[in-house]
Amino acid sequence: MKTEAVFSARCQTARAVQAARTSSGTGGFAAALKNAVSGGQGLDDIFDRASRTYGVPENLLKAVAKAESGFQADAVSRCGAQGIMQLMPSTARSLGVTDSFDPEQNIMGGAKYLGSLLGKYGDAKLAVAAYNAGSGNVDKYGGVPPFSETQNYVEKVLSYAGGDVSVPSGAAESGTAAAASAGTSVLSAVSFTADDYSRFLELFAQELMERTLSLSDSGDVLQAGQDTFLM
Repeated sequence: MKTEAVFSARCQTARAVQAARTSSGTGGFAAALKNAVSGGQGLDDIFDRASRTYGVPENLLKAVAKAESGFQADAVSRCGAQGIMQLMPSTARSLGVTDSFDPEQNIMGGAKYLGSLLGKYGDAKLAVAAYNAGSGNVDKYGGVPPFSETQNYVEKVLSYAGGDVSVPSGAAESGTAAAASAGTSVLSAVSFTADDYSRFLELFAQELMERTLSLSDSGDVLQAGQDTFLM
């Protein structure tokens, strides 16, 4: 049983690193690796917790995420907005988000921001408009600003929110679907930077080790992960 668990951990590690290395975009390695290790699951849980924490209707929160990024964790707009909820770096910092490419931090930050807008305006339409165009413009025009982009955005988000917004299979994978579906194939020699390796170890310990607590000697799992790099 122990040998099977170690082998499983080794194969999962290989898939995770392979998926992460194929990721593109700023911060993509960390976001893709974390998602690959967790199997691409958990976004629904994050949206649920964010909704309850900040009092934002879950469907509205998901609707914003769908309109903003299509649920892609490594999305970066031409204006520099980042992550699933497309937070601008300055906004992310003000919300306490230290890594905008981390799905949980990004969604929680976006929910906090959207919740504050709902509290300010008491109206989903105005809150969504402010999320897109900024509170200053909503206040200036006394409603949804006369910008076609914002008007279309509000219509799109509210339309999504009026239905059943589901997180698509493979969401937040940062373009790693093909690599992540590679089954038990093991990596061939790949060149990693020191930063890549340190990120791997951090996320490996945080995510994968939690799945193998039944092992009496967790050192075997770490060795399995390290051996993957040597193949």
